[in-house]
Amino acid sequence: MAELLPVIQLGNPTLRRKASFVEDIHNERIQKLIDDLMATVAQANGVGIAAPQVAESERLFIVASRPNPRYPNAPEMEPTAMINPKILANSTEVVKGWEGCLSIPGIRSLVPRYQAIEVEYFDRNGKLQKQEFTDFVARIFQHEYDHLDGIVFLDRIESSLDIITEQEYQKLVVNNSKE
Repeated sequence: MAELLPVIQLGNPTLRRKASFVEDIHNERIQKLIDDLMATVAQANGVGIAAPQVAESERLFIVASRPNPRYPNAPEMEPTAMINPKILANSTEVVKGWEGCLSIPGIRSLVPRYQAIEVEYFDRNGKLQKQEFTDFVARIFQHEYDHLDGIVFLDRIESSLDIITEQEYQKLVVNNSKE
């Protein structure tokens, strides 16, 4: 049975640590961690979560894009575990877009990210997957990938003027997108 895990907050040293490679994907603890991360990200209205965010320093994250109160315009995709991921190639085009983080509640910022990336990762069955992601899903992947290297989205911003509160984000961005 999956359990909801506490999400650690900015300041916890695990968020700034480079995560270890997952040696045995089929390990019962890793499989349970995947289930727990999927339950936790769904309950928190997130679109992704990395193992370091629940104090597990493993190179593993979930990409789970779907419309929710935090991201009403997110595209729908099946929640996917990505283990020992790599970015193989990226577009030259960089786009600024709004990001938030379950480990940094109450803050949003415009963050520059590659518009398209080609990646590989192992799925939860240990099968190597190669995919190309664009736009919002590419942004989620890059955000979660950064967590594996101890980087948070605030490290990527170009100006402190690009930071707003969650409350202002909901008013300015979410409510304006509904009109």
